[in-house]
Amino acid sequence: MTRTIITAPGIFVPPPAYSHAIKAGGLVFVSGIGAFDSGGTLVGDTVTAQVAQALRNISAILAAAGTSLANAVSATILLADPDDFPAANAEWLAWFPMDPPARKVVQLGARLPNLKVSIEMIAAA
Repeated sequence: MTRTIITAPGIFVPPPAYSHAIKAGGLVFVSGIGAFDSGGTLVGDTVTAQVAQALRNISAILAAAGTSLANAVSATILLADPDDFPAANAEWLAWFPMDPPARKVVQLGARLPNLKVSIEMIAAA
């Protein structure tokens, strides 16, 4: 099986070695992506703003892999605070108003200062 490591231009790459995504078997597997700008600064102080930034980042990563959010088939939303689910869900629905990907929402295990959300995604290539 051929696998391609995807690193999108303009999207922050944290150390150590890290892939934004892996393209294999007709799918793109996007790593957990937070709401960081290209310099590594966290964007947004609300879960709504952070979900939007994470999805903008994922959209750019999927574009670098030759696909888009329209081809998303599965996602995992990791929330630092489960009480943020209603706001995160509202923003998610703004991005996926019709035929959203399958998803699950779990509590984020690692605590990074002010990080409210990380999103993983699988999309058709």
